[in-house]
Amino acid sequence: MAGAFIAGCEGPDLTPRETAFFREADPWGFILFARNVETPDRLRALTAALREAVGRNAPVLIDQEGGRVQRLGPPFWTRWPRPLTQMSRAADPVRAMFLRATLIARELRDVGIDVNCTPTADIAGEDTHPFLLSRLYGDDVETVAARARANADGCLQGGVLPVMKHIPGHGRAPADSHHRLPRVDTPLEVLRRTDFEVFRRLADLPMGMSAHVVYEAIDDAPGTVSAPVIAEIRDGIGFDGLLMTDDIGMGALGGTVTERCTASLAAGCDVVLHCNGLWDEMQEVAATCPALGGVALERADRALADRALPVELDIEAAHAELGALTA
Repeated sequence: MAGAFIAGCEGPDLTPRETAFFREADPWGFILFARNVETPDRLRALTAALREAVGRNAPVLIDQEGGRVQRLGPPFWTRWPRPLTQMSRAADPVRAMFLRATLIARELRDVGIDVNCTPTADIAGEDTHPFLLSRLYGDDVETVAARARANADGCLQGGVLPVMKHIPGHGRAPADSHHRLPRVDTPLEVLRRTDFEVFRRLADLPMGMSAHVVYEAIDDAPGTVSAPVIAEIRDGIGFDGLLMTDDIGMGALGGTVTERCTASLAAGCDVVLHCNGLWDEMQEVAATCPALGGVALERADRALADRALPVELDIEAAHAELGALTA
């Protein structure tokens, strides 16, 4: 039975000790970063080796948003502009977002990656930290929801599962959660009408990623480790897909790796995401996270059931159409 965590690895090739560890620990899935990416053939070999290590078609994730968050790039893959920049000049932003996501998904699927941690469905605002701002799609509910839906549809058309983030909303956070804990003091009724509403409209998507943000109107603990925030995601927003943590190693969270894993699962997250590939930390994560079971396993199985082959696409024509829309 797969463990309730997603693991990274050290480099572009799986080491013998990683292979043995993954065979024993059996993470539910894997996540890749730029450190793992060299040539297409080497990347295909890595994704195949990860799945061989656990003996099943485990999901392989990546953050390929475009702009500042892009793990695959030239000379082998497309350099994508920042989403907000490209959408701001698009004649039809929704169509442009769909094409962009579909083309990204095709590049990922070609090298064995079948989950993209996108759409970023947070709303841009005056307080949005610069680390997040350029990654967003707009500054109001209607715009962000429509473009995020197009992004998710494009992922699925390209044979890749989307992961909407950062649920229930990171846009009002004035700090970078990679380094410190953001706090949001907006009243709950405002959050439900704005930030949370985008995710409510996307609640049918198969997977979501939590936000390491304190919503003071709900709880004084970060959303990832807050049972009241997870209850808002499940009951208020209505999301019943697989909920993974944002990277458990980020600076926003306090305590040891073991304490972070335990708290996030106890709060209601289904799967722990651990990204840095550090050996000692991976041992802790694997020792702490139980096997997936119960409703978490049901959600995981439903999500993977949505994986499908890419829809037939004239890639050259799709690039040309996107270029014409965003010229």
